[in-house]
Amino acid sequence: MIQLQRLEGFYWVARCEGYARAARAFPYPITQPGVHQQVRRLEAELGVRLFERIGKDRVVLTPQGRILYDAIAPFYEGLPALERSLLSGEIGGRLRIHASGHVMRHLLPPWLRRLRGQRPDIEVALFEAKTPAVAALRSGEAELLVDHLPEVPQDLEARQVGQTRPFLVVPSLPRPHLKGPVTPEPWRDEPFISYSSDTYLRDLQLAALAHFGVVPRRIYAADSAETILGFVAAGLGYSLLASVEPRGPRVPGVTALPLSEPARQFPLYVAWRRAPQPNPLITALLALAPSS
Repeated sequence: MIQLQRLEGFYWVARCEGYARAARAFPYPITQPGVHQQVRRLEAELGVRLFERIGKDRVVLTPQGRILYDAIAPFYEGLPALERSLLSGEIGGRLRIHASGHVMRHLLPPWLRRLRGQRPDIEVALFEAKTPAVAALRSGEAELLVDHLPEVPQDLEARQVGQTRPFLVVPSLPRPHLKGPVTPEPWRDEPFISYSSDTYLRDLQLAALAHFGVVPRRIYAADSAETILGFVAAGLGYSLLASVEPRGPRVPGVTALPLSEPARQFPLYVAWRRAPQPNPLITALLALAPSS
């Protein structure tokens, strides 16, 4: 395997077209014989001549040397800018974010537009999560999750970026009592559509119904808020959903009404793994986060 130290000597000689000039251009102290030795060892290792002498103190690349130089020059020429980026923390890259479908549709778009406007060098890959993707963070499959967390685990860091409030969602039928805050009592005999994958959210739904003295007689289950809303729009039942939108979910065929009580709100967090030093990509995204 080619040693990087020998490649460095080769690069500076090729760039300066001479051993003495290369030694003076090195980013650290080195003698002209030291540079010459690096190149000679590299030539012996590859079995080809890399330079042709055309004057007392001038050398030029052979065809084989030109191929090698064209391959390694971008790396060495990009090192100063890379060093500045690493020191300043302004590096580009890819962020993998797991979020619920509702958050992905309503909270993330304006946030990510701000990021794209200021940091086009940061690419974002979005993954829809049925339940908070804590496991994906811990395994390294994601850098961030954006979702409601009942508790923030101790091995994660988090910042609140929004909140949701519960709404009663029912099929859009003309009913005289669909005005202002309501209770689920008028729908007690109709099927209730609950979460299936996220047991925490399903328990919250059933606890809210119990607060109003409602015990569902029939329950349908769905994996996501979007699927629940589709069931409601189809007239299959009613549900309770939290929404970041002030007027609740806006879906054709669905009417969203704020609950009369309890006036509870649920925080939305962006969370990431604790690390010895901050991830500069996460820092850039957090600088543009919405206020909670």
